[in-house]
Amino acid sequence: SSLTGAVMSLLSVVQDACRRIGIVVPNAIVSSSDAQIMQLMTLLNQEGQSLSERFDWQVLRKEVTFTGVAADDQGAISTIAGTDFKYIIPDTFWNRTLRRPVYGSITPQDWQMLKASPQTGPFQQFILRGGHILMLPNPTASQTMAFEYKTANWVLASDGTTGKSAYSADDDTALLDEQIMTIGLIWRWRQVKGLEYAEDFRLYEGMVADAITRDKAPTSISMAGMPRLRVPGTVVPYGNWSL
Repeated sequence: SSLTGAVMSLLSVVQDACRRIGIVVPNAIVSSSDAQIMQLMTLLNQEGQSLSERFDWQVLRKEVTFTGVAADDQGAISTIAGTDFKYIIPDTFWNRTLRRPVYGSITPQDWQMLKASPQTGPFQQFILRGGHILMLPNPTASQTMAFEYKTANWVLASDGTTGKSAYSADDDTALLDEQIMTIGLIWRWRQVKGLEYAEDFRLYEGMVADAITRDKAPTSISMAGMPRLRVPGTVVPYGNWSL
């Protein structure tokens, strides 16, 4: 569902945008032969792709675990993570068996240096090459690896489970904030039409900034600089009590 909690489909997003910009509201999008409606769908897919790349939205993050093999090549990333893999979230790759981080992705230069002068130190490093994960030193066949990755699928089909990297049906919904995407569609449409779009763009950027802040689930900040400590001890409940 949308980050706003209000689920909107491709059809409803475009219809809402059409009402706001003052053009004829369509009854269908994907099957439409109207050049303007086709343009709106293309711009909305552009907006969704752009918004998905603005931040590591929690709704687009996934976790994967796999068992290491005693070789450089750990396998295809599409097999380990899935065909929706976009990139590994930095600093989330860990060897859970050894309870140690796996550093990377390192550069091709560093990888070739490690291959030329093999290291047997405690920390493993990885590189992505040819769509595969390579690791040095090699893990054992029993070690459990884990990392989080960004999915390329920001659209959800009507079945509620199938992810997509773009809208392709009128009843598709976005995992991203569809209210933001509606404003994003409007300013992009105004821009390509050569119309004034500065105010819509300003509103859009403010909404994106607010959404990023909320997505981080921020904690309270004390202006006095005093952290709220949570330490072990005896907890006395509120209310009347006596010895």
